[in-house]
This record gives sequence, structure tokens and C-alpha cells, in this order.
Amino acid sequence: MAYRIRRPDAEDGAQSPENNGSGNSSLTKNDERWAQRTLRDVLMEAYQEQRRARLWRNIWRGVAAVLFIAIFFGGRGGDKENSKTAFAAIKGNHTAVINLEGEIGGKNDQVDILRRGMEAAYKNRNAKAIVIRANSPGGSPVVSNIAFAEIRRMKEKHKNIPVYVVAEDMCASGCYYIAAAADKIYADPSSLIGSIGVIGSSFDATGLMDKLGVKRRVRIAGNNKGMGDPFTEETPEQQAIWQQMLSQIHEEFIKAVREGRGKKLQEAAYPDLYSGRIFTGVEAKKAGLIDDYGNVYSIARDVVKAPELVNYTPDDDDLKKLLSRHFGAQVEQKIHDVLHRFW
Repeated sequence: MAYRIRRPDAEDGAQSPENNGSGNSSLTKNDERWAQRTLRDVLMEAYQEQRRARLWRNIWRGVAAVLFIAIFFGGRGGDKENSKTAFAAIKGNHTAVINLEGEIGGKNDQVDILRRGMEAAYKNRNAKAIVIRANSPGGSPVVSNIAFAEIRRMKEKHKNIPVYVVAEDMCASGCYYIAAAADKIYADPSSLIGSIGVIGSSFDATGLMDKLGVKRRVRIAGNNKGMGDPFTEETPEQQAIWQQMLSQIHEEFIKAVREGRGKKLQEAAYPDLYSGRIFTGVEAKKAGLIDDYGNVYSIARDVVKAPELVNYTPDDDDLKKLLSRHFGAQVEQKIHDVLHRFW
């Protein structure tokens, strides 16, 4: 804050005691006027400073409110439509790429990622093909089956746009379940492919409990309600139930692979094709699990004939996720911390 202090001898009509015959009386009056004007200037400057501070505080509050509203409503679904519109505006022939990575059914919603990415690519006439870049060890059979069915459904509606899967380091188990829905599958010779099987594991600690002299107390209604409890001995009937469940899921897996790959599969030459074993890219090609070798660049360049790659994988902002999905105490605190910077 800057203050202007005007001395009496600088004012219009003011004189020093040496040049003023009125003596101390005139000097006192000049001092009083100077003090009054100085006080007035100080108060005026303080008032203006408060007005400026209040104005900027209100401006920043308005900016914070606009950002909050934009992020909040964008996270509630508007971002999906906006992203589709943005992708639809991309000019020039290109290959659409969608990433399929991590554990299937883990923290990422692979079904939503694939659906949104493919729908955005289909809206752009310049997207000549869709390449799903896969790198996953597998995961949930349910999520895998849903993704498989959704890819097949969208392919049926857009038959003029081929869908390819390009496996990188690994496309195994649930990942291969999904990949089987594609028109063609490509991989590196060193990629790990297949693992068409189902696993359910636990451990038996009953022997250790016997050695320690610990007895398990569990009360159930229904003979098999405690099935799978590692501290309770498993009955032969329960073992049969577990095996039946795993076999049924396995059959669904095999059914999907046969539906997707058809006559390309060399089942006679590879009787262990559905044993859960994993194949390198070299063996996978011989077994019919993949069509050829390739990567996203070679497929876009040599197969699609559209070498420019455009990544259509939906990208959700972490803050947007928080604002749109989890309005709990932690989110309210985060909002407070972010907006507090503008106050």
C-alpha cells in the first residue's frame, strides 16, 4: 500500500515561519491541515486497497466455482460425448488404437474402456480399422465374457471396420478370451499367448491347526456354506462341486475361443490347446491362436494401410473420477483443499 504524504511547505499558499509574519499561529493551522489531509489520504488508500482485495477475492471465487461446475458435470457423463465429438473431428485416414491392459476386472473397467473407445472410433469416417493393443495376464471370466460379447455385437453393426488385436508382452487367459472376438490376432514371436483354462486356489491349514491344538468353530446353515474355508476340512462332495464349477467356466471359455477363431484352430495337432498351457508367439501361430506376427505400427502400415495411429482409449482425469463417483468425506476434503487455494 502506498501513501502520499504532503508536507506543509509543499502545499499551495503555505509559507515557512521565516516568511510568514503570523508566527506560530499560522504554523499550527498549516500543521492541522497537513495532518487532516494526510489522515484522509491514508484512509482513502486503505479503503481502495480493501476494495481491490475484495474484488480479486470474488474473481477467484468465481473462477473456482466455474472450474468446479465444469469438472463435476463433465465427470457425470458430458466428457464421454465431448470426447466422441473430439475424436469425430480428427481429419485424415488413421488407425484407431485402444489399450487393453492390466488385470481383467481389476481397477480398470475394461468393458467400458473398450465400448467407449470403439464407439468413438466408429463415429469417425477416417478411422479405417480398430486395433486393440493387448497386454494383460487375464482375470475375471465374467468381465472377459461381457467384453467378448460387446466386441462381437459392435462388430456386427459396423462390418466395414475391421477389429484387430495386437498382443504385446502377454495376452493370456481372460485377455485371450477377449481377443478371440477380433477379426484377427497378431503378436510378437516372443509374446505369451493362450492359457485357455480356469483356476481356483486356496490352502488347507487343518494339519497345522491340529499340531497347534487349535479347533475351528464355525456355524453354518447349509452343508456347503463354509465351502472353501481353509481352516475346515473339505469333503469329497465339496471337491466335486468346485471341479464342476471350474469345468463349466472352462467350457464357456473354450466355446468363445472356438466361436471367435473357428477353423483356424489346430486342435488335432495340439491336443493340449485347452489345457491352460501358455504358448509363445511362434507356437501360437502354429496352433492357430494368432494369425500372424506384427505390432501396432506394422499392422497400421501394412495391413490397414493407414500408418497414422490415433489413441482412442478413454482417459479419465483422477479428480474428475473423485468428483463424479465418490462424494464422501474424503472427496469433500479434497474439494475444500483445492478450492481453498483461491480464497
